[in-house]
Amino acid sequence: MNPIANRYTELVGIDHPIVQEGLGPFRTPKLAAAVSNAGGLGTVSMPGMPTDLDAGARTFREHIEECAALTDRPFAVNIPVGVDNNGVVLPFTDIYIRTVLDARRVDQSLAAQLTVLTTSAGFPGDYIAMIKDAGLIHQHKVGSTRHAVKAAEAGVDVIIAAGFEMGGHAPSKAVHSYVLLPNVTEAVDVPVLLTGGVRDARGLASALAMGADGVAMGTRFIASTANSDWHPTYIQALLDAKEGDDVAFDGVYGPCRGLKNAASLKLLNHQEDGTGEVIDAVELTRWKIESMQRAQTTGDITDGLVLTGQVAAAIDDIIDIAQFVPNMAAGAADILRELASALPDTEPAFS
Repeated sequence: MNPIANRYTELVGIDHPIVQEGLGPFRTPKLAAAVSNAGGLGTVSMPGMPTDLDAGARTFREHIEECAALTDRPFAVNIPVGVDNNGVVLPFTDIYIRTVLDARRVDQSLAAQLTVLTTSAGFPGDYIAMIKDAGLIHQHKVGSTRHAVKAAEAGVDVIIAAGFEMGGHAPSKAVHSYVLLPNVTEAVDVPVLLTGGVRDARGLASALAMGADGVAMGTRFIASTANSDWHPTYIQALLDAKEGDDVAFDGVYGPCRGLKNAASLKLLNHQEDGTGEVIDAVELTRWKIESMQRAQTTGDITDGLVLTGQVAAAIDDIIDIAQFVPNMAAGAADILRELASALPDTEPAFS
């Protein structure tokens, strides 16, 4: 018996309301499959923004198929909506979304597993109808209540409320989880997930108490035995992180959170190169993504951008996802039951 079943678990077809966040720009199919096999929802991330986007799309398709081969449970993909200064969607977003839709269209068995598409960063606009018409559940990540309402009214199925303490690309409004989540759950009728600051059963229980239907985690899942594709030095850097070791810097789509090091401090210092000249915007974007990938693949935690949430300061162990996910759900249910049992048997003070 699943300890926490609600409208989100029923919508997505999973056992526990626990989602693995998008964790690009490197490989995540093994990690995604492990989370899905454990009863949560794993997520395959897009493979960066290479110069040859067709090659990137082929890599993305390979990662999706690898995940599908490792699990028979539902899983998701994550695609940021990048836009230029005029608000026009960047080509990589269009190519990657169409790659997902094409993969499902030609492979019915894959379509039965790849059931969720998560967008983030910019507003998905016309893609909302395209995603819905393809039969996918559409999750969209937001950092403000206004954006949550806009997305829900446009037809998005699930809202992910992103607190500013989250790792990777953080919301530009810089609203933290305990402020943002109750505002969003009051403002929309669709299921809401919290991302940012959650690492265990207590975080899930508190999110549910604030009206959420589940949580999404990134940093917690990076430090797991299933994440064998990432360099161990990167993972150790997260385990060694203490409070205050993280910083929000200028990322690809807005603020980005990672560890303080030469790479992140370089971005804080006016995005200048070693000669003191301002780097071209396109070149700077590619440098950022390549720097993120280099940290994940080679363990360059000095000159590579080490993405992490503030929650890394509270993580000091490597988890077995197969045990962790169901135990986290069961632990959250126990916490809520214990709190409820401690209340006097009277009428509620408010509703």
